[in-house]
Amino acid sequence: MRMPALLIAAATALALAAPAYAKTIAVAAGEGAQSRLQEALIVAVPGDVVQLGAGRFLLTDGLSLDVKGVTVRGAGMDATVLDFSGQKGAGEGLLVTSDEVTLRDFAVENTKGDGIKSKGADNIVYYRLRVAWTGGPKETNGAYGIYPVSSTGVLVDGCKVSGASDAGIYVGQSKAITVRYNYVEQSVAGIEIENSRDALVTGNLVTRNTGGILVFDLPNLPVMGGGNTIIEGNLVVGNDTPNFAPKGNIVAGVPRGTGVMVMANDGVWVKDNRIADNPTAQVLVVAYPQPFTDKTYNPLPRNVIIQGNRFSGGGNEPQLPGGKQLAAAFGGKLPDIVWDGQGKQAPILNEPGAYLSLGIPGSDVGMAGARPALIKAVPPVSINPPMPSGAPAALDARARP
Repeated sequence: MRMPALLIAAATALALAAPAYAKTIAVAAGEGAQSRLQEALIVAVPGDVVQLGAGRFLLTDGLSLDVKGVTVRGAGMDATVLDFSGQKGAGEGLLVTSDEVTLRDFAVENTKGDGIKSKGADNIVYYRLRVAWTGGPKETNGAYGIYPVSSTGVLVDGCKVSGASDAGIYVGQSKAITVRYNYVEQSVAGIEIENSRDALVTGNLVTRNTGGILVFDLPNLPVMGGGNTIIEGNLVVGNDTPNFAPKGNIVAGVPRGTGVMVMANDGVWVKDNRIADNPTAQVLVVAYPQPFTDKTYNPLPRNVIIQGNRFSGGGNEPQLPGGKQLAAAFGGKLPDIVWDGQGKQAPILNEPGAYLSLGIPGSDVGMAGARPALIKAVPPVSINPPMPSGAPAALDARARP
């Protein structure tokens, strides 16, 4: 019996449209790992798994992936190590520029530049990765550990980062973001959400950084208007590492001992976190401090809600001009929440308590014109908190199948 021509044409079209059968490309550590691993990332097709064996991969140059829908999987964040101690260039360890990529279960150590960067890579998953500079905090360490930028759909889940000279986990100019269950230490910023929207930062442990969790909005970037972010259920404790960022970086101005810092952002809900022993301020809400020419930029924080957090210790060594005197004036430690006082909209403390307004009249004046005052919070009758979507649910299935 002959198949009708129409059915033959349909079957042929379907076969051509279907992806090739997914395969696993195994790459072992050992001699020639640099070329073998990069070749695997080039020849992979959508649906393939590049399986990294256990062991230490000694690499001398950065790696790149530009194929959609590929999974790069190791044997575990302590079992599979991409070691860039001998890296000759100054770039990142791994650069991803394609969508629907999953990176999981391996480590990246001692890159000259950023650890793992993805750019314009939508629906990307970072799962159970470790990025570290093993010599401890140094200005010469790479800037960012895990660094997704310009993306829609970002999940960073169960990762560990230490030693970044800018931010351990940084998500920039992106939307639909979830950063959860990560451990970040000994970096300048533990977790930073910058010029991004619809971010959920939850269940993370950030400790021994200069600043724990930062939510910034900066001028003159391709994507503006960061906001609609929830910082919820995190442990932000003992962030007391001296700032080791290279001079000129925006995070070089983050005071040692900052727990949560919100700068020039719109719609940030800091709720139900455990925030303890951060010696400058447990929560710091400030305006952008530098001159700018971007006429679309609003340098003031707006709609910042602080609610249900548990505070202890902290505020006893504020790294602010006149900080020692300020602490003495308030009984040896600053209040848990500090606002620089710029603009007309104070943070919303949606619970009984008080916060410190530094009373700074403008960024051009700085602390020289400060008029500190303790402000008793009057909770509003009703609030409209941010409701970020976080990462798409489909990313969970790829992280935790």
